[in-house]
Amino acid sequence: MNGRDLVRSWDGVGAGRAARGMRAVRAAWHRRRSDAAGLPPRGAERARVPGEVREAEPQPGGGVIRFARSQLRITVAVGGAVFLGWDGAGPEPSYALAGGAPEVDPRALLEPDKDGGWRVVAERVTVVVSRHGAVEIRTPGGLVLRRELPPRWWEPLGGGAARWTQRAEVAADARFFGLGGRTSGPRLRDGSYRLWNGEVPVAMPVQLVVADAGAHLVFHDTPWDGTVVLREGEEGAGSGHDRSGCCEIRMAGGPLRCWVVVGTPARVLGVWASLTGAPALPPAWALGHQHARDFAGEQEVRALVAGYQERDLPLDAVHLDAGRHDGGRPFGVGPDHFPKLPVLAEELRRDGVRLVSAVDAAVPVVPGDVVYEGGSAVDAFVRDASGRTVRGEGRAGESVFPDFTHAWTRAWWGGLYEERLELGFAGFWHGAHEPSARQAFGEPPLPRSARHALDGAGGDHREAHNLAALCMARAAYEGLCELAPEERPFVLSRSGWAGTQRYGGIWSEDVGTGWPALRASLSLVLGLGLCGVPYAGTDVGGPDGDVSSELYLRWFQLGAYLPLFRTRTGARARREPWEFGAEVLGHAREALLERRRLVPYFVTLAHLARWTGTPAVRPVWWGAPEDRALRDCEDAFLLGDSLLVAPVLDPGTGRRAVRLPRGRWYDTVTERAYEGPGQVLVEAPRGRIPVLARAGAVIPVRGADGTLTLEVWAPAPGRAGGGPVVPDTGEIERYATRWDGTRVVVSHEADGGPAEPSRPVRLRGLGGAAPGQ
Repeated sequence: MNGRDLVRSWDGVGAGRAARGMRAVRAAWHRRRSDAAGLPPRGAERARVPGEVREAEPQPGGGVIRFARSQLRITVAVGGAVFLGWDGAGPEPSYALAGGAPEVDPRALLEPDKDGGWRVVAERVTVVVSRHGAVEIRTPGGLVLRRELPPRWWEPLGGGAARWTQRAEVAADARFFGLGGRTSGPRLRDGSYRLWNGEVPVAMPVQLVVADAGAHLVFHDTPWDGTVVLREGEEGAGSGHDRSGCCEIRMAGGPLRCWVVVGTPARVLGVWASLTGAPALPPAWALGHQHARDFAGEQEVRALVAGYQERDLPLDAVHLDAGRHDGGRPFGVGPDHFPKLPVLAEELRRDGVRLVSAVDAAVPVVPGDVVYEGGSAVDAFVRDASGRTVRGEGRAGESVFPDFTHAWTRAWWGGLYEERLELGFAGFWHGAHEPSARQAFGEPPLPRSARHALDGAGGDHREAHNLAALCMARAAYEGLCELAPEERPFVLSRSGWAGTQRYGGIWSEDVGTGWPALRASLSLVLGLGLCGVPYAGTDVGGPDGDVSSELYLRWFQLGAYLPLFRTRTGARARREPWEFGAEVLGHAREALLERRRLVPYFVTLAHLARWTGTPAVRPVWWGAPEDRALRDCEDAFLLGDSLLVAPVLDPGTGRRAVRLPRGRWYDTVTERAYEGPGQVLVEAPRGRIPVLARAGAVIPVRGADGTLTLEVWAPAPGRAGGGPVVPDTGEIERYATRWDGTRVVVSHEADGGPAEPSRPVRLRGLGGAAPGQ
């Protein structure tokens, strides 16, 4: 940092923040000096490509192909996932995989192919390798889904991590999805996408590519900083040639290894969940409405809950933002503001409201503090290349940062949650756990040269950065499972990496403000679902700042149909529903009551996500990826198999076009029927957003008396329907619907055959008729 940077930083501090500003400036100078000394200089490099095939060695599930200057390991796992590892890279060690590398499929064989190449033939996929190292992923019928060109490495002559690039081609009609929680999706257009948490809300090197020939998922298993450059293809007009789509991966280091899964979207996500772990099942209360705020004290919490109760607004959890309740520390309570937290928590629990605590990864440097002294005693904090503990600027001032890539640090940190459980907290949301996220003057608190354990492998922050949130969530989840085994842990993180769904969900505030941010919220949740994280959401209204009553209401209505439904009062603006006037309050009450009515459906979807990997929020093309019109639809989504939600994403909208998948769909308010596939125009008054139910669907809802009720939508004439219902106990129930003459029959599909449902049934859709009928 030069003198001009120093003056600019000081000018942005202000008199009241002078000390903190100077600490940040000093920390930035130390970071740059540490990186200059601790990172190897990148001088001259040597470029390398695999060269020609020399020999091949068949092995169970695949084999190893040796080239002149590299080698490629191919393994097909049981279930059909294909592993590709260059330069001797194997599936392990990996922070993404759950339980290690999967069992190989012994039926997959490595055999010679034409022109000196090799191929591996499996039940669901064929992998063809050319004699120069190009890799084609084909369907069993021989259609090429992806063609990876031979990779290239750039190795520093003086030693150090080699950067690499791999370019791939896909079909001209293919569309790209995924890469974590992207706000510019869910369909990813031409452009460059960085894989660095903090620069984007959540970055994951996971792509889902959908084309006419089929879908496939690609996961490049390295957490290093990288970039994905995408370019969609173009089909030739008339007799013109198609231009293939292109994907180029550029990584600053790490192994060149990837997993590929081929099949329908449901099958692909199911295999992905088997590789990286089943999503954690949130507590039932976490599927209701939650509100976050930085409270001044206990009475302010009571006043907020009373405000919800007096206005007949359902509330299931209150999140205490980091600050007064913990004295600005990850653990410990500010006694001046919250002297009787256990009493407060018990009072709220009797009213059906849980307390959730914010937990920051930054540990303030406070001599005598239990967390700071305890972490120092077990050597839990990140050190620089010279062995000194790294200090940076956190929310509460000068801070140190736990190295969550070390097993004993995770065990120590997980035990600290006991104090919060004893205070009555039922859940936790993590922040400040991307230790290189921009926090002060655009500078990261940790240098890239900082050293991390990486569970014995050792490395610097360039490799560990993207893993920080994942490993912190793991520490919390495993600690809570041990401390409170009778409760399902509730862990919410601001960012994550592949496999983070094993430990909890994702909340992201980094979506911006205004109407574009509303659309970005939907994109983020859809993208995370396609990367295997089904429990996700953003703060209604955005992180802070002014928001119009119309925008707040439309955001609120969208949030009511997302798995994580959370509102939040920021530092500069009040965001409780009654702050926007009587009209917004009335419409918000309707949305909240509908969310509470649908909680049994969200519980069912959460259980199904854990069993199958299928996200609750799905693109409208989920069941028909070959439908190009649906692939291009980005302003609506399926909530499970039964509901289609079409949020209002633009101001002044009173009606909107909705793209329907095949089948009959009912407006859930008017019960008017529409026939798909096609596009229809539906009403979207200020009081609600369009929600349509699939004909024949069986939706578990909360009845007027609080019991689980089956809401059944009449099947289309000549067709049947049905669906699963999973109470919170986890025992699956299956129901079927069909026409019998002039009446609709609903049956419980049990082991002994169809039976009468034991639950109340509400039949809907009999009065609706499609246009022209």
